[in-house]
Amino acid sequence: MIEKLKRYSHIWILSYAFIYLPWFSYLEKTVTRDYYVIHTALDDLIPFSEYFIVPYLLWFVYVAGTILFFFFKNKQTYYRLCIYLFTGMTLSLVICTIFPNGTDLRTVVDPGKNVFCWMISVLHKADTNTNIFPSIHVFNSLVVHITICKSDELGKLRLVKIASLVLCVSICLSTMVLKQHSVVDVMGAALMAYGLYPLAYGTLPSPQRRKVKAWGNS
Repeated sequence: MIEKLKRYSHIWILSYAFIYLPWFSYLEKTVTRDYYVIHTALDDLIPFSEYFIVPYLLWFVYVAGTILFFFFKNKQTYYRLCIYLFTGMTLSLVICTIFPNGTDLRTVVDPGKNVFCWMISVLHKADTNTNIFPSIHVFNSLVVHITICKSDELGKLRLVKIASLVLCVSICLSTMVLKQHSVVDVMGAALMAYGLYPLAYGTLPSPQRRKVKAWGNS
């Protein structure tokens, strides 16, 4: 038992959930009016499709499954992934706290039309139209895909990388097609993923170097 506790002691970083969830819940309950509405003309050109609820919900499996995989397979990659994810998620909460925001893009759906519309109606009840910038759905998807591609375990598997890319792109598109997020939210998430990249992987000192040092580890 003691050996297992030592072996999996890196689970401690997942306690971040006790920071993120209460903070996010607080914002969901308090940001109900007097928030900045994010809406562009480009958003109106994007057609709505209820079928994109599938990749949108697969986000939960995509992110959680990747964290779980590296939790057991590679502690260093697991730490990189978590720090990358959690830093961006915290920054998103800070932005939403000091700059309350939301959207008016949501499309009214008939839950009786099909199972996809029913799932969207459930999503609308569970998730408000506020605290959307930058999109955590998009940010986390990009970070997970980057981690998969750079990992020793999965980065060499072409089919895995292609499948990850397809799912990542589908999730990012779903946030706009389902009218959950504006194009601005997606762009903001992409910029945040790019800006925080060095935090997890550092910078390459020369083109010849193949391994990236991060946090003093090689």
